[in-house]
Amino acid sequence: MNKNLTIKLGAIALLILLLLIPLLMIDGIIDERQQLRDGVLEDIARSSSYSQQLTGPVMVVPYRKVVRTWKTNEKTNKRYEEVSEARGRLYFLPERFELDGQVQTELRKRGIYEARLFHADNRIDGHFSLPAQLGIKENFADYQFDAPFLAVGISDIRGIENALKLELGSQQLDFVPGSEVAWIGEGVHVTLPALDASKATQLTFGFDLRLQGTGSLRVVPVGKTSSVSLAANWPHPSFVGNFLPAKREINDQGFSADWQTSFFSTNLQEAMERCVAGDCDALNGRSFGVSFIDPVDQYLKSDRAIKYALLFIVLTFAGFFLFEVLKSLAVHPVQYALVGVALAFFYLLLLSLSEHIGFALAYLLSASGCVLLIGFYVSHVLRSARHGLSFSAGLAALYGLLYGLLSAEDYALLMGSLMLFGLLGVFMVLTRKLDWYGIGLKPARPLEFDVEAMQ
Repeated sequence: MNKNLTIKLGAIALLILLLLIPLLMIDGIIDERQQLRDGVLEDIARSSSYSQQLTGPVMVVPYRKVVRTWKTNEKTNKRYEEVSEARGRLYFLPERFELDGQVQTELRKRGIYEARLFHADNRIDGHFSLPAQLGIKENFADYQFDAPFLAVGISDIRGIENALKLELGSQQLDFVPGSEVAWIGEGVHVTLPALDASKATQLTFGFDLRLQGTGSLRVVPVGKTSSVSLAANWPHPSFVGNFLPAKREINDQGFSADWQTSFFSTNLQEAMERCVAGDCDALNGRSFGVSFIDPVDQYLKSDRAIKYALLFIVLTFAGFFLFEVLKSLAVHPVQYALVGVALAFFYLLLLSLSEHIGFALAYLLSASGCVLLIGFYVSHVLRSARHGLSFSAGLAALYGLLYGLLSAEDYALLMGSLMLFGLLGVFMVLTRKLDWYGIGLKPARPLEFDVEAMQ
């Protein structure tokens, strides 16, 4: 290969490497703006309420137990009985647990940033089935039971929007703040009427819970059989947790989803016992629910777009170089550099505009501006409006393909592979008769201004 071509290709390669500097700086700006946005959302959540997780209700029966211990007197060698009292609690999960939630979302703004809050109007029903003697097999007479209570864990109690009242049969009982159960965390509880512990007991309960939060709404399915239904006006739900909905419907107006679980699938009784002992990871891991965060925001899309920047610049320079060699034109490396800088500025425009007008419109305006600017410049560099229009059309097609890659995340690899193979095929077809050894040996054709084409 001749020396001139080698120098030209080396200069282009050096330019591509130098263009990585502004691209890395723009990538850093994307991360910085995303962190700033996340900080604002955290401030909004701090002043309202965070993500919510509902755990319970769980029935708690405090007890005092007479403990008899036989000991031996060291002096007289006689045995005697020492009596002490031990305190503890019995925990019972519902036989049946049902939650029906209607969720409305709203936007809270601070500057250019928005946080999505949800208001969940939940109806919770179920019943407890307590065994005779509360399941105590031995020395039942040694137990004395204090007033039982129902505990409900709510991860951020600031989000409670109504006065909670428990419907227990024909009675209505008031909840009070505090779950009184350390392993549940924050929440509320309500004292229940005294139980006849010697007999099996059925307790049917129900209450309304209006809950505000940001981020996500999760539910721990505490029942031996649990049924959870959620419906919201949010059309982009992200279902989270260990269990996917058994049935779901999603459209432009919102979504509805139903979950069904049982003790066989959750093993929640064992998870609760481990949590009482101090290890609550298994219990918290049994939760499921929905996230109300936009799954793909403008920062994530901008970050994905800039990952293709190097490939985009290489393809554009390849097209520019193709015009140069096929038409025997001389294009200075500075002109390559200006085109490359314009390509880099596309990503900065995309980021700044998407914060105000949405990603799709920002992409259209940024791509259109870059195509028009580069097309205008290339028309004068190549002294031909026809060449400039051809180059602009190819660049617009590349921007269209890039948007397709960003939109079709699941098929991005397939689309990218086909695009590169197609472009390689076009390049090989156009240069199939080109004498690469002869490039640069003959002087480049003087640039002639195509007056008719520019008119």
